[in-house]
Amino acid sequence: MKSLTKTDFNFEGQKAVYHGKVRDVYTLDNGLLVMVATDRISAFDVILPKGIPFKGQILNQIAAKFLDETKDICPNWKLATPDPNVTVGVACKGFPVEMIVRGYLCGSAWRAYKSGVREICGVKLPEGMKENQKFPEPIITPTTKAEIGEHDQDISKEEIIAQGLVSAEDYAVLEKYTIALFKRGTEIAASKGLILVDTKYEFGKNGDKIYLMDEIHTPDSSRYFYADGYDEKFAKGEPQKQLSKEFVREWLMDNGFQGKEGQKVPEMTDEVVNGITARYVELYEGITGEKFDGKEESADIAERIKKNVDNYIKSSK
Repeated sequence: MKSLTKTDFNFEGQKAVYHGKVRDVYTLDNGLLVMVATDRISAFDVILPKGIPFKGQILNQIAAKFLDETKDICPNWKLATPDPNVTVGVACKGFPVEMIVRGYLCGSAWRAYKSGVREICGVKLPEGMKENQKFPEPIITPTTKAEIGEHDQDISKEEIIAQGLVSAEDYAVLEKYTIALFKRGTEIAASKGLILVDTKYEFGKNGDKIYLMDEIHTPDSSRYFYADGYDEKFAKGEPQKQLSKEFVREWLMDNGFQGKEGQKVPEMTDEVVNGITARYVELYEGITGEKFDGKEESADIAERIKKNVDNYIKSSK
């Protein structure tokens, strides 16, 4: 199976390109962005050496679905999805923070809690909590938005405002949108027998208007548990059955890699790569309730994208 790990397009009206960890963003001179979801995969802020077939398509299609299903809550940047791996939308100036919202104590928050930490991003945590326990109310634990190769840093609401990263007025809107989006995501997940455990949102501005940007409720930005069996597993202190990218992080940690200096990424065999693809397909089908249709696995993915985006640009004039 082929994967798309690098893009080098030159679309009509293109004036800039930004290669992120997973997405490549092309800016056009008409104020639009062409965001290409590649098959690159990152963990611990490191891009892993092999792509995951269909991952870009899966992320793009889940994000497009949830952008459509939450547009009544807040404006979002999406205008069209001319290709399975592509979303075209409104160009925004992104806020330099990611809004992470957690409904349960797990992942990096649990690792910090287990080590004795009782305050994350200015949010005080109750004593006596256990791994995967639900918080009384969802908490927001923002991070700075790091460049490639750098680590996102936890930051409090007070520090964000004091450093001028986001104004107090805008931050209040981001908080409001974050909680409302998480509530909607939780309801959608519950209808599919899943628990939305935590996720992150990115926002930006176009003029004076705040938009939800990038992806939403995908396995790269979110963690899901299966609702069936959650209570029993929690009572026994057993690991939850989950659908998220956490299994990739766990595989890396089991093989001695956490993105620290001097550590080497373990070998990504075909078996490992295909296993990751299978987990992404499982999440797609679980969260959307639809059968995944992998598009033309033997075709030249980049050629298909170029053709579809060119046709969209021409038709939208």
